[in-house]
Amino acid sequence: MAATLSLLALSACRSSGDTLAQPSNPIAVDVLIRGGSVYNGDDLEPTVADVGVAGDRIVFVGKAPAGTTAGRTIDATGMAVTPGFIDAHTHADTDLLSDDASKRLNLAFVTQGVTTSVIGNDGYGGYDIAGQAERMRANPPGTNAAMFVGFGPVRQSQLANNNVAPTAQQLDAMKKLVAGAICQGAIGFSTGLYYTPQNFSTTEEVIEVAKAAAVHGVPYDSHIRDEQTRAGLPAAVAEALRIGREAGMPVHIAHIKALGADVQGMSGQLIKMVEDAQAAGQKVHADQYPWLASSTYLSAALIPAWANAGGRPALLQRFDDPAVQERLRAGIAENLRLRNGAAAVLIAAGNPKYVGKTLAQIAQASTRGDAVDATILVLRESENLVANFNQSEEDVRAFMKRPWVMTSSDSSPGHPRAVASFSQKYGEYVVRQKVISIGQFVNSSTSLTADSLGIVDRGRLKAGQFADIVVFDPARFKARASYTAPALLSEGIMLTMINGRAVVENDVPTNVAAGRALLRVPDPRLCPATKAATGSAKLALSPAMHDHAH
Repeated sequence: MAATLSLLALSACRSSGDTLAQPSNPIAVDVLIRGGSVYNGDDLEPTVADVGVAGDRIVFVGKAPAGTTAGRTIDATGMAVTPGFIDAHTHADTDLLSDDASKRLNLAFVTQGVTTSVIGNDGYGGYDIAGQAERMRANPPGTNAAMFVGFGPVRQSQLANNNVAPTAQQLDAMKKLVAGAICQGAIGFSTGLYYTPQNFSTTEEVIEVAKAAAVHGVPYDSHIRDEQTRAGLPAAVAEALRIGREAGMPVHIAHIKALGADVQGMSGQLIKMVEDAQAAGQKVHADQYPWLASSTYLSAALIPAWANAGGRPALLQRFDDPAVQERLRAGIAENLRLRNGAAAVLIAAGNPKYVGKTLAQIAQASTRGDAVDATILVLRESENLVANFNQSEEDVRAFMKRPWVMTSSDSSPGHPRAVASFSQKYGEYVVRQKVISIGQFVNSSTSLTADSLGIVDRGRLKAGQFADIVVFDPARFKARASYTAPALLSEGIMLTMINGRAVVENDVPTNVAAGRALLRVPDPRLCPATKAATGSAKLALSPAMHDHAH
């Protein structure tokens, strides 16, 4: 795409911030998308308009000036034309930073219209942000990537997986790692207080570390400490709000939900907590995946936190320790109850012997037929990812309607959300259930995410923005994946464009890696000595099968 655009024409495109501003004189563009129903990311109703792209930028949105020439014209009549979708919470880190070019293409995402993947969530993001960015420059990913720095690797650098409090020196070292990562371009600080060893931290420890990020104005993103007990869930939301308030930073609640038997129906209470905080002046937002089953490690789901201390080797020893058997088995049994029982826990990825079976089925095939025994049996052999059916439709719909809840996938192997969360939200909750409108779907998948997470020049169809664009068929856009066929790619995407380059056309990937590392520009007054790191990226210090979520 070699077309150039004069400064005069570009200035005309940007007049008054109007998303439908366009130049008055004929111009040459690389791509002209004609006559689609344009949802610009802000307005909930569409406008029939043209979109012109030159290089990696949007030139105009509106009626193409007479005499405009284009290297390629796409007829989008009857199609929805939207900003590229921004996935607020993914575990695509491994693929985007892979040495395997086919994995870096991130086809599961681009085929549902995702143009930017946020990584480093749940506190698993590595702190060598400059190294990760350099790796992406050398080996471009299929989608753009915005990176959180994660509490997990930061804490592990000082305390390994131990259930101990940091010394003043160790706390200072953690704060310096977080501040350094923000200066290298991380978009915020993420924690996973549900996960070992992050769950060993006190609220006060997290606040102190978060302060190192807060001075930069970035958000605090958190997988909260408890999503499944009646007292623990609101307490965990309150903790997240307190951390943001006392550290002095916006709060982002990861994959907001009410998970399991004891908390279904609590969405109203949680919504009120968030909106009361907003009314008091606090910036709070959340993301959500549009599925009724969550996914995480089997050990994280069912093993009590104390028994995960020290990692897998220590857990295996506890399985054979008579002194802890009663406490261990009682904890597993209680977690099974909270997660709707053994029949609701499906092995989604890991040991091929068990993938596709529920814990209830595994227990029935064993000699004792006990679900606790089945859990220990499976974990003795290997770690696995599970899909756990634990949420109510009413709660999912209630969260989805709130204007501060954005779309995410929380992608994990063996779960359809990895390949179809945006198409599922559209097909199920816009088209079939009519919970939200197309405009609300687009807003919650684009501009809301960009604004909340500080991703600039993306998330809107507007002159001067980067040309991340989706064209989809409103009658055909839907998920094909299911819990029994979790890898089927979505359909109904006419075009996914990233930085002005087509990566999907008529549901077919072009195998073009057009993504970039999206680095937050640091304040030189706060980062005077920042120097970009080079070499290989330091990845999260989580288990080998770390593409997971909760």
